[in-house]
Amino acid sequence: MQETTLGVAIITKNAAARLAECLQAVAFADQIVVIDGGSTDGTADIARSHGARVIEQTDWPGFGPQKNRAVDALGTNWILSLDADEIVSPELASAIRAALAAPAAEVYAVDRLSSFCGHWIHHSGWYPDWIPRLFKRGAARFSDDLVHERLVFDTPAQRLAGKLMHYSYEDFEGVLRKLDAYSTAGAQQRHAAGQRGSFGKALGRGAWAFVRTYVLRRGFLDGRAGFMIAVFNAETVYYRFLKLARLGEKARR
Repeated sequence: MQETTLGVAIITKNAAARLAECLQAVAFADQIVVIDGGSTDGTADIARSHGARVIEQTDWPGFGPQKNRAVDALGTNWILSLDADEIVSPELASAIRAALAAPAAEVYAVDRLSSFCGHWIHHSGWYPDWIPRLFKRGAARFSDDLVHERLVFDTPAQRLAGKLMHYSYEDFEGVLRKLDAYSTAGAQQRHAAGQRGSFGKALGRGAWAFVRTYVLRRGFLDGRAGFMIAVFNAETVYYRFLKLARLGEKARR
């Protein structure tokens, strides 16, 4: 029988803030590969100091393709895909080891709990957040989406005990950076798919994003952080469709 081996696939760019904790939590893995998109904050050095193999890939193809590069660079028969701001809890680490010792599925989902500017979020559409991240080689692959990529697979995913702690937005400056990056990538992705934007669509979709997050997804139960997330979602959608309209204007010229 083939020996069961685990590889961890991570993509980074200026991810020094949480990377050491992320890597320490998965020190039990057989291999760790970090695909770095040109960091200038010491990310690559941190990764190497924790035993990771670092590969420089500065030609940004989007989140999905970049994650597939990390998967392809591993030589293990099981893969755990992580973001650099995600920490595997001790309970989740134990569940992963147990699953690999006696696999009952080819894809496993983890329970991700995310923070927003120092607050753990339990509503707002952020939680519960079961995401497939552990999979047998060949059983799954990331979509080619520029942003909001997903793991594509055919077999049912089994859930693992424990939490994946996600430090997604550490401060307000990070919120604004991601708002700009996500709205731009989302506009580019929709433009490539033939969609069109307008001011009216930006306004309507943005308002709906706020209502959906704060009311329907009970963001009000997350207090001030829930309100901030609702505003963030609304602004991201608003600017996404404004940028989509600008791309359409440029294409018609």
